[in-house]
Amino acid sequence: MPEPTPRFARIALVSAHTGPLPQTDGPDLDGQSVYVAQLAACLAGRGHDVTLYTRRDRPDRPTLVRTASGVKVVHVPAGPPVPVPKDELLTWMPEFGAYLARIWRLNRPDVVHAHFWTSGAAALTGARGAGIPVVQTFHTLGTTERRHRGGEDAGPPERADLETRIAREVHRTLATSADEMNELLALGVPRARITVVPCGVDTGHYAPVPLAARPTGAAFRLLSVGRLDPRQGFDRAVEALSGIPGAELLIAGGPDAQLLFADPEAERLRKAAVRYGVAERVRLLGHVPRALMPHLMSSADLLVSLPRHAPSALVSIEAMACGTPVVATAVGGQTDAVVDGVTGTLVPPADDETHDLAATIRGLLGDPARLARYGAAARTHALARFAWDEVTDAVCRVYADLARTPRVRKTGPLSPA
Repeated sequence: MPEPTPRFARIALVSAHTGPLPQTDGPDLDGQSVYVAQLAACLAGRGHDVTLYTRRDRPDRPTLVRTASGVKVVHVPAGPPVPVPKDELLTWMPEFGAYLARIWRLNRPDVVHAHFWTSGAAALTGARGAGIPVVQTFHTLGTTERRHRGGEDAGPPERADLETRIAREVHRTLATSADEMNELLALGVPRARITVVPCGVDTGHYAPVPLAARPTGAAFRLLSVGRLDPRQGFDRAVEALSGIPGAELLIAGGPDAQLLFADPEAERLRKAAVRYGVAERVRLLGHVPRALMPHLMSSADLLVSLPRHAPSALVSIEAMACGTPVVATAVGGQTDAVVDGVTGTLVPPADDETHDLAATIRGLLGDPARLARYGAAARTHALARFAWDEVTDAVCRVYADLARTPRVRKTGPLSPA
């Protein structure tokens, strides 16, 4: 359907810790970078005036750069011009927000869309009193991270409180899944101010690739993709492989292949493969460039995605776009992304010891007709729900709704108590 946002709207995207310019590929690429860059390009491609504000993280970055897609990128001077971990940026968000306030007094955007919690704090400070609607996408919530990861990767102690304040004060929060929506409801955010918009995928890039016979000669190929992290559940896939004769397991992610020898998680997985007697059927690939990922995903009979938590389920979505069925844990965004019994199979998380993962995978591999149906349905589902045109339409509908009926709230600066 045609997008409803008024033509030539002035849209300000705020992504304090990552923008579209620093990195387009690599083992440390942030998924938020891909999301923000794609959304910005899609919006600009529809004729909107898009400016993306990100923090200057190198002294040689110019204040203003225009991308090939027509997006203006402003590098905001806030804090030292060096890379800083994203959860340590809060100290400089008042400075970032003050900069936005000065700019927006002179050139008021029609809508502001902040990405990640630190960006939300800066965006609300910048928009305060100016009557500018603010949209927030958290990408992941601190409360969820703390529950699934303990203190690790959950951010500073004040993160959860600030996220709650941000979510209650912005005009709309975009949740990437129903699971995240429920988390926001638990924080006291009114349902009317939450819209579920999934992550998008480039369905032109992530598409089925015709392939020749596998050089390894394995009867079946299983693929797992993600950062090398115990919470990704790769060890569970290795264990299941011992009950799946004739299958190989490829694990893509982590540092470049030549550096895997020094990676502690890679070593743990190698030892697990030896322990389960499948060392010759497990291959750790290290980082796989984005350009090659569709080939790899298309070569697999199944993507096996078993994380304890998956806010966006992006890997599963990319695999489905390649026409590859998915076996995924029923957690986070995967419960939205994977249609159980249609595009793949949802399985219980690792703490459910009653489920026989190997038997589930064997059942799928032993039914080529079902695999083919799942693969075709996966591609169709990805095109209908996760293509960037569809996602951009959904985002634009939110912008248009706020432009018609702005519900402006006076907000105070969001900074550490």
